[in-house]
Amino acid sequence: MKHIIILGDGMADWPIESLGEKTLLQAAHTPHMDYLAKMGRCGLLSTVAPGFHPGSEVANMSILGYDLPKVYEGRGPLEAASIGVELADDELALRCNIVCINNHILKNHSAGHITTEDADILVKYLQEKLGNGQVRFHTGVQYRHLLVIKGGDKRISCTPPHDIPGEKFAPYLVKADVPEAQPTADLINDLIMQSQILLMEHPLNKERIQQGKDAANSIWPWGGGYRPQMELLSEKFPQIKRGSVISAVDLIRGIGRYAGLRVLEVEGATGLYNTNYENKVSALLEALKDDDFVYLHIEASDEAGHEGDIALKMRTIEDLDSRVVGPIYEKVKDWDEPVAIAILPDHPTPCKLRTHTSDPIPFLIWHKGITPDNVKSFDEMAAKEGYYGDMKEDEFIKAFMQC
Repeated sequence: MKHIIILGDGMADWPIESLGEKTLLQAAHTPHMDYLAKMGRCGLLSTVAPGFHPGSEVANMSILGYDLPKVYEGRGPLEAASIGVELADDELALRCNIVCINNHILKNHSAGHITTEDADILVKYLQEKLGNGQVRFHTGVQYRHLLVIKGGDKRISCTPPHDIPGEKFAPYLVKADVPEAQPTADLINDLIMQSQILLMEHPLNKERIQQGKDAANSIWPWGGGYRPQMELLSEKFPQIKRGSVISAVDLIRGIGRYAGLRVLEVEGATGLYNTNYENKVSALLEALKDDDFVYLHIEASDEAGHEGDIALKMRTIEDLDSRVVGPIYEKVKDWDEPVAIAILPDHPTPCKLRTHTSDPIPFLIWHKGITPDNVKSFDEMAAKEGYYGDMKEDEFIKAFMQC
């Protein structure tokens, strides 16, 4: 049997007053996901191991069955793997957002969703001005980039920028967890402050401001770690002889590389509401002809949640249902080799909170011949009554791969 995971990043939410205290999954028109929930089996899954921050890298690695205390090294090394940056054993890799700061307030974590083309100009400028034998900047995708520090100490506390929209940035600068890490914390904070001076004077930012766009006027490093030692997914699950990952997000692509999956390039994949859903579906179906496993990651709902945009998040959920889930199901339901489909978010990104939480998320599993449970719709509340009950971490993938 072939296996597909369709992951709607941040799709889960809290009950919303304007929707009659329904969650977005309850309120959205999702006939395809509801049908698969009705014809399959559901449950709740805790994707965040105790002691871990509810980041997408933590949740997605957990969904794929990795033991976080053993292998987790932060987002930075995953970003590095995605963009092809090889890390030496003594190099600390950090995710490096380009953010917008206005009057000492972190306005948003994405510099108004800066394009990769504009960001590349700024990252190369920072490398020219601040890069040296110890510090390197590498361009990633959109606002997500990479900072590598040779000899850096990972024992530091960094706040993800999407956790503090609307807050003064200074209290959230990097702090050392142990005295030995103070030089690393001081270096990163100095880079942040220097970047603000350099970027604010860059012609590209002056042009952005004239056009009414958010300034891309600071870096914000976080999620640092060293190169992780991850077991290949094919070694964990012999059913997966060949697999692929499809995502516009560097950290998911990085997880895929370390897991031994092929990273598929999809034209028009943006990580936003305007991503090319149809091309992603086509890439999945083509890959599944030869692959045993495809991990399809859609970022759009998470970004809408970070913006606190209820209407946009509703749209992204309905697009996932109509433009991804429906077409995939219709294509694979009658294949000679049966296909199992799982659908789930990685974590909630409540619009009210505008950041991630570690609340359990709903999931469904369907394949031809499965005995349905009594769940009739796909949402956080209905899934509580599902066959699988409450699961945590690697229990989901183990159950799914037994299909």
